[in-house]
Amino acid sequence: MIIELGHYALVLALATAVIQAALPILGARLNDRGLMELASSAAVACFLLVAFAFAVLTFAYVTSDFSVRNVWENSHSLKPLIYKISGVWGNHEGSMLLWLLILTFFSALVAAFGRNLPETLKANVLAVQAWIAMAFALFILLTSNPFARLMPAPGEGKDLNPILQDVGLAIHPPLLYLGYVGFSVCFSFAIAALIEGRIDAAWARWVRPWTLAAWTFLTAGISMGSYWAYYELGWGGWWFWDPVENASFMPWLAGTALLHSALVMEKREALKIWTVLLAIMTFSLSLLGTFLVRSGVLTSVHAFATDPTRGIFILAILVFFIGGAFTLFALRASHLKAGGIFAPISREGALVFNNLILTTATATVLTGTLYPLVLEALTGDKISVGPPFFNMTFGLLMLPLLFAVPFGPLLAWKRGDLAGVSQRLFAAVAIGLLFGVTYYYFMNGGPVLALFGIALGVYVIVGSLTDLALRSGLGKVAGNVVWRRFSGLPRSAFGTALAHIGLGVTLIGIVAVTAFETETVVEMKPGMTVDAGGYTLRFDGMRNGSGPNYSEESGHFTISRGGAAIDDVWSSKRLYQARRMPTTEAGIRTFGLSQLYVSLGDQISEGGIVVRIWWKPMILCIWGGTLFMMAGGFVSLSDRRLRVGAPAKAKRPKAVPVGAAE
Repeated sequence: MIIELGHYALVLALATAVIQAALPILGARLNDRGLMELASSAAVACFLLVAFAFAVLTFAYVTSDFSVRNVWENSHSLKPLIYKISGVWGNHEGSMLLWLLILTFFSALVAAFGRNLPETLKANVLAVQAWIAMAFALFILLTSNPFARLMPAPGEGKDLNPILQDVGLAIHPPLLYLGYVGFSVCFSFAIAALIEGRIDAAWARWVRPWTLAAWTFLTAGISMGSYWAYYELGWGGWWFWDPVENASFMPWLAGTALLHSALVMEKREALKIWTVLLAIMTFSLSLLGTFLVRSGVLTSVHAFATDPTRGIFILAILVFFIGGAFTLFALRASHLKAGGIFAPISREGALVFNNLILTTATATVLTGTLYPLVLEALTGDKISVGPPFFNMTFGLLMLPLLFAVPFGPLLAWKRGDLAGVSQRLFAAVAIGLLFGVTYYYFMNGGPVLALFGIALGVYVIVGSLTDLALRSGLGKVAGNVVWRRFSGLPRSAFGTALAHIGLGVTLIGIVAVTAFETETVVEMKPGMTVDAGGYTLRFDGMRNGSGPNYSEESGHFTISRGGAAIDDVWSSKRLYQARRMPTTEAGIRTFGLSQLYVSLGDQISEGGIVVRIWWKPMILCIWGGTLFMMAGGFVSLSDRRLRVGAPAKAKRPKAVPVGAAE
């Protein structure tokens, strides 16, 4: 009975979304306050109904209710509890319900925290959110019902895909969806502005926090997915330019551009039309990613569905929202005022340059991702566009952007002094080159371009700190004054610096591991040794073991340096009994910011086995940098000026004594 209640709650959520989509926008047209206020109540009710449906599906997984087809196909009674819970979104139907849950959650947040938004704008925003919720609720109910029953109920389930039975995959999808779906709020604000035909700096101020929150969560989701693929798949890489990886990366690039563009619009009332267009493009790319993952057009470890009916339905959603949004933009954009004027050499100019590079990079990734699909559809020819294309095109585009990153915060609004800023960044350039040369020396040479890559990363870090130092008056005023100024800086300034520092740290990790990693593939028998990264690994032999729902063979390795044993590592191969599917569990040991990575291959005679060993210098900088970026996002969100509807508190006027003004 509880399963039917969950299904019914989803139907009620659809009905509520229909009301939320129709009546508030009608109220905005008729200036009917009662109809407009209905939007908030409907948004909260819709969220609660979807949350109840999601809780029911989670209950079915936790209790191993195999009468539910979705549970039978993706769970097993012996599976650990955490993977029973993560199994809820480890499949197509459940993940779409999570998608809808997060969408309605953001709508409820707008309803709760948008109390000071203009009534018509809020009503239109929530109505557009409801259009999206209505479309995906229909998609779930008509093509992807997670509550479908099996009669009679099987005694045991098929188990979850073994590579998804990992803590990283328990965390990755919710974070990714918080980013993907979070951009729907920016999209809804853009459509609402186009419907009203009015956009101003206040609009940008309302949009920025939602953009920042979505960008931060998407950063976390992509980072977690990258690290999961690195340690779980046993291939030794951290990014492959897989089409589904690109599907999440493109909204991140566009969202980064949107974040900077909204800043220009808020501060200078410039780039209004461009900001609205970016808001539409960013969520459109999120919808495109949803289509690529669930339509069956791609074969990937990340992809879910192969049912063409589902693909056609999502394509229809894609065409309706993206086509409708761009049509509305084409009709309304000419009626929007373009905004303020500024010199090319200014902070606005630097942010425009940032936008041009990021949107070009997004277009490049989009082209490389879709071109093979379009070519196959038109000619039947199958080709692949792999890492060499993306590394060359994307890497070259990023170089000028990375060099320009420290300039932006140091340039003045409207008109800046390029020569003066260059002088202030001289120390950052010098420190970057010194660090690059030092690292190059201690690595005993390598690709010369790696020296400049490391130097560029350090330059970005030091340049970001330079902005904080100059704003604090470091070296010009007394220490107590420096501290007072530093502690008085807005949190958004610290958030910006942290995000840019994270970019530099990630760049250092990418360059170091790409240029200086070593890979050794060797057949090893017990007692044999191999050198990697200045360490010696001795293979001690294999042992058999088992887990809750798998059996495994593990290889033990002792790690030595200078003849003394300092650590050990286990690497294993697992076989999950229900699906008879093998997986590789890499053995990883961390030394500072670098790692030894051990992966087992095929067994050979006399107890031997093929072993792949990587030494990955500075690789933790890649994900450490994303932690800095996420911290920057959350610090900026804590700035009162970036909260929706949080104007600074007005100070009470001091009492003026009678006669003082005479």
